[in-house]
Amino acid sequence: MDDTAYPQALLDRFIAITGPAHALTSQSDIGPYLTEGRGLYHGASPLVLKPGDTEQVSQILKLASETSTPVVPVSGGTGLVGGQVPRDGGRDIVLSLERMNRIREVDAVANVIVADGGCILADIQKAAEDHDRLFPLSLGSEGSCRIGGNLSTNAGGTAVLAYGNVRQLCLGLEVVLPTGEIWNGLRRLKKDNSGYDLRDLFIGSEGTLGIITGAVLKMLPRPLGHEVAFAGLSSPADALKLFQLAANLCGGALTGFELMPRLGVEFTTRHISGVRDPLQDPHPWYALIDISTSDSAQTAETMMQAVLEAGYEAGLVGDAVIAASVSQQQAIWHMRESMSDAQKPEGGSIKHDVSVPVSRVPQFMAQADAAVMAAVPGARICAFGHLGDGNIHYNISQPVGADKAQFIGRWREINAIVHAIVRASGGSISAEHGVGQLKRDELIGIRPAIETELMNRIKRAFDPAGILNPGKVIAPR
Repeated sequence: MDDTAYPQALLDRFIAITGPAHALTSQSDIGPYLTEGRGLYHGASPLVLKPGDTEQVSQILKLASETSTPVVPVSGGTGLVGGQVPRDGGRDIVLSLERMNRIREVDAVANVIVADGGCILADIQKAAEDHDRLFPLSLGSEGSCRIGGNLSTNAGGTAVLAYGNVRQLCLGLEVVLPTGEIWNGLRRLKKDNSGYDLRDLFIGSEGTLGIITGAVLKMLPRPLGHEVAFAGLSSPADALKLFQLAANLCGGALTGFELMPRLGVEFTTRHISGVRDPLQDPHPWYALIDISTSDSAQTAETMMQAVLEAGYEAGLVGDAVIAASVSQQQAIWHMRESMSDAQKPEGGSIKHDVSVPVSRVPQFMAQADAAVMAAVPGARICAFGHLGDGNIHYNISQPVGADKAQFIGRWREINAIVHAIVRASGGSISAEHGVGQLKRDELIGIRPAIETELMNRIKRAFDPAGILNPGKVIAPR
């Protein structure tokens, strides 16, 4: 980092906004904010600011716009595409929302919860639970990710099938614009057709148009019945057929349907403490089925038994187990949510967060498998994900004994192979992780020119000085 990037007098002006106690200047303290979980991106910054309220965020961005100082907002830091990492050069100041973590209000009558942008997702879930309500957004990182980041990336998670992405769970926002202006859109209305929906511009914009400092979120009645099953299958095609059976039998009560390969189960049982294979004999593929009902526990139990019986009769299910307790339900979900982390001890892993139409998932996976194995003989494909909404985490572990650096060095090459098949299948190269730095240039290359131009126009309108999270999502002009 260039220590002379900014005069100390300017840095002192920023520090005065939060106070020295909430500003990091030591590089040892700043270090954790300069990278992301996979280690693909490393940046530099002279300063991390931790504002305590919306007004301080406003003051920081106003000064940044006036002085052309780039600002990178950070929520929980759990993103996987480099959207929260400052650029090299040491000119990007980091703004962390970690102190803005209040639950502002819970309204159990209106079924809404109002929270700061820096609230940890698990705390929001707990606040809803304390009022006998459900906030259904659920992610593997829910103990550390924050709702502002969830909204900025339009997070999906494991319950999209029933409840939608976080966009569908948000009624209103409070946002600080790059100019320092504050938009108070904390509306609680389920119906509001009065003009452009600004809320939807900020959701999914990855911190390039404004910083989300507050949100009005939907709560739901807590389900009275909940069942989780783990079924052994022969192929993704059989999993798709089982999903269709489950959807027909359960309707909206089918809250999750996850697809996992045998290799993923082997990785998790090998490397994740406390995880064990729920079935006695191995199967090539597995489905995790989650059912929630609002009327009674008996209804959920009856539905799950009907799904598995239909699967057995159709020759789709080789073996299955229904969790007998809440702890067993959590253990099965823990296996699924740990699958990505379980790849780390196996060496390098090239990952893809893609979506295709649900009906084309088996075809996509067969074509991608053939293409990847032709390019990297011996590659270990660990493709898993949300079959119910077509979102597959198509991850590839290095061949046994391969050089990790050389394998990771082929990231772009392998991405191009897989993403070409995704596009031919009518899919998206970014399902729920966002674009960030990782997919920015590729996105520009595949989107129609008018679409890219419209995004640039929106960026210029909201951020005329170009100071907010520059270089993310769309390339700087």
